[in-house]
Amino acid sequence: MAKKNKEKTEGYDFPKETYMYWYESMLLQRRFEEKAGQMYHKQYIKGFCHLYIGQEASASGAASALKKGDKWITAYRDHGQPLALGTSPNAIMAELYAKATGVSKGKGGSMHLFDKEVNFMGGHGIVGGQVPLGAGIAFAEKYTGTDNLCICYMGDGAVRQGAIHEAFNMAMLWKLPVIFVIENNGYAMGTSVERTSNVTELYTIGESYDMPSEAVDAMKVENVHLAVARAAERARAGEGPTLLEFRTYRYRGHSMSDAAKYRTKDEVEHYKNLDSIESVKATILERKFATEAELEAIEDKIKQAVDESVVFAENSPYPDPSEAYKDVYVQADYPFTID
Repeated sequence: MAKKNKEKTEGYDFPKETYMYWYESMLLQRRFEEKAGQMYHKQYIKGFCHLYIGQEASASGAASALKKGDKWITAYRDHGQPLALGTSPNAIMAELYAKATGVSKGKGGSMHLFDKEVNFMGGHGIVGGQVPLGAGIAFAEKYTGTDNLCICYMGDGAVRQGAIHEAFNMAMLWKLPVIFVIENNGYAMGTSVERTSNVTELYTIGESYDMPSEAVDAMKVENVHLAVARAAERARAGEGPTLLEFRTYRYRGHSMSDAAKYRTKDEVEHYKNLDSIESVKATILERKFATEAELEAIEDKIKQAVDESVVFAENSPYPDPSEAYKDVYVQADYPFTID
């Protein structure tokens, strides 16, 4: 059932609008994360902070392949997905600053971003804890008869968690509309996949559940889009989940406290030469979708938006202490009744 990446490495047939979205979306993620790293070192941002630099195609390629009603959930490296979905950089930066105007009202911080408006169901700090939640979200969509699915991201380290396998089993048993994504950037914190798992071809884990599975070169945003589109078609047809192993790379350490000395400079440079943003930029210029001047204008616009997000965060108030007692329990209005 599992299979290796079968995508072509060239000759993709996507329109100008898609390439321009990818370029702007990935560049926004990159510049936002670079600025977040700067503000962290200046101690404006405190606590944990995990940057998405290098993995932008995993978010933007999936966003272009899915539709508005689909739900998203991920782990604590969670700035990229909401940016790709359209969450305001102001609201995310303010959340990193723990300000009341943040997307989680200043109470979630870097690891716990949520945005109901774009169906981003959150970043989650418990390793692998979001995977059963992703299956549950997909169950709700199926139960209520929608055409929506849930895309559920996890890191390569999370696949050693027992809850993952329980979720995979139930998702296949009930044919839930969920796309499970392993973002395999090679290292669970600072430990390589080879040192933590007997199974290094992580997509083959799906074979245990007869789950359609494949590896995807996620340094190519086109590959991500095509793989997610196939998985989405299967999910919407009632055929159940898919497991995708996005083979990607993070250029920075696991978190801001990680100097990443377990990697060689040659390894990092190798992946930087495969950078997804530069690849998309080259395609745009080659196909004359935009000029260098037009791409520079996009870069300037993004820089301004990111700079403005810092000003917005710095000028925003901290939450009132009474907010600590709010949003703990919520009275839910269920869309169905249980007899």
